[in-house]
Order: sequence, then C-alpha cells, then structure tokens
Amino acid sequence: MSLNNENIEQLVELITKKVTERLTGTGVMGGMPGTPLCTANPDSCNNCGQCVVNKPGAVTNLLDTGATRLGSSSGIKRGVDQKVASMIDHTLLKPDATKEELTILCKEAMEYGFATCCVNSSNIPFCARLLRGSSVKPIAVVGFPLGAASTQSKVFESREAIRNGAEEIDMVINIGAIKDRDYQLVYEDILKVVEASKPKKVKVIIETSSLTDEEKVIACALSKAANAAFVKTSTGFAGGGATVHDIELMRKVVGNDMEVKASGGVRTKEDADAMIKAGANRIGASASVSIVTGKNPGKGKY
Repeated sequence: MSLNNENIEQLVELITKKVTERLTGTGVMGGMPGTPLCTANPDSCNNCGQCVVNKPGAVTNLLDTGATRLGSSSGIKRGVDQKVASMIDHTLLKPDATKEELTILCKEAMEYGFATCCVNSSNIPFCARLLRGSSVKPIAVVGFPLGAASTQSKVFESREAIRNGAEEIDMVINIGAIKDRDYQLVYEDILKVVEASKPKKVKVIIETSSLTDEEKVIACALSKAANAAFVKTSTGFAGGGATVHDIELMRKVVGNDMEVKASGGVRTKEDADAMIKAGANRIGASASVSIVTGKNPGKGKY
C-alpha cells in the first residue's frame, strides 16, 4: 500500500475507530475480539527579549501562544541559537558513558540553554544532582534500546527513574509486537508506562527505521490512544534516524494533540531546522553544541 494524504487519513480513521472499539469492549483489534484494553494504571545577555529573568511578561506571552518549554537566557553563551537550543534534548546514551562525560553533558546543557539531558536510567541520580537548581531537566530512556523488555520491567524502570529525579520518560515501543499486529500488547505497554509515570511526560520511541509507513501510522495512533505526550523517531542505535518524511508523517497522524521528537542523525543546524519545519517540537541530539554554534559540525557523543 502506497501512502498519500488521502489514505493516511483513511488509515488513521480506521485505526482510531478500532482503538475506540477496543477501549469500549467491542470490535476486533490485533486478531483478539471482544476484550477491552486495560485502562489502569548580565554579561551573557543576548537581548533576545524572551528572558525568564528580565522579561517575565514576554514569557507569559510565549506560554499563552502555546510554548511548552522555555529556557532562561541568564548565563547562556553568546552566539547560540536559543530558539533551537531550547528545543534540544542533549543526549548521551552510549553504554560506556563515564561520569566525566556526563558532567560535561550537564555543564553544556546549562551553558547553552538546552531543554534537557537525556541519559540512561542508571545515570539519572548523578545527572539530577548536577542539574539541580537549573532549568535543564534530566530525562531517562526506558526499555532502551530494543524495546523488547517486559511491560512490568518498563514500568519499574520508569518509576525508579522518576524517583531518582527524571522529569520525562522516553520509552521504546515493543517493535516485535507491532510487526505481529498484536496491537493490544503495544497499547497496554505504552499505557502502563504512561500511568506509572504520571504526571511526568512520556515519549514513545517507535524506531521508524524498523517500521513500514503503515506500521508508523499504527504506532503513532496507539501512542495517542494511550495518552503519551510525544512520539519520537529513533533510539539512534538501530541503523537509522530521523527523516523529514517520518516527521511529516508522524505529525499528520497525531495532529496538534501530541508533540513530535526527531532523534537520531540530527547533527547540524540545517538538519535541526528541517526537522522543525517538518513538524518536530523537540530534537534529540548528541551533536547539540555543534548544532547551535556551527562549530565542529556533526560532532556528537552517541
């Protein structure tokens, strides 16, 4: 099936109908009829005019127009594209990340005004301490990078990460279940992590490089039905990353009800700008400093 705007809308409508039927205990989804889905559980000032310290009125205006995250300009380096910086999850997820590297990550995030630091859940206590008192949020990946862990383990990991200071959770979808069309399992996997993480936001990493367009649409629709806050393209570990096509497709599916994160392979300002234009609200990157300064283009820490 070749997807265009018309049949994307048809497919989303069909999926939404089936998800609704499953939630109310009717209809068939994933080959399992009749069973409802579980619903449990002043030197650095760049005069941008949007400073949370010096221009509180401007901040109120931004929030009133729909901004979901703001970074203070206080102490932030000159020459930084602060609009883009405030949309970046500064990322270090390699398995051999050291405390020295994590310290640099957190220091850079505070210096450049990035939205968050995204790290493995075991590194949340350390990073949360370093970021305490700043506007930068520590966020944890869960079920990373394969998504094949049990739902119970994802729930436990989410709760532990939040207890240790995580402010957002980026969970990896069960990719095999999507391939098997076991949509009940996928939905419940997301829903239970969302419920366990409340009131913190959950991003669902759908690993776009492993899915067909039809499967991407289904993954986004299920994430939306499970009340996740974001859909996210990639772990960065599966041989593919964010593309303009995927961001546009994901935005069409979720509309304005959810946010979209482009992650994996975003290494330059041009890459970031293209993703934002396509509909991304957030950028996941290890080359964050290069993106906002134009120096050492493409250099990252993945």
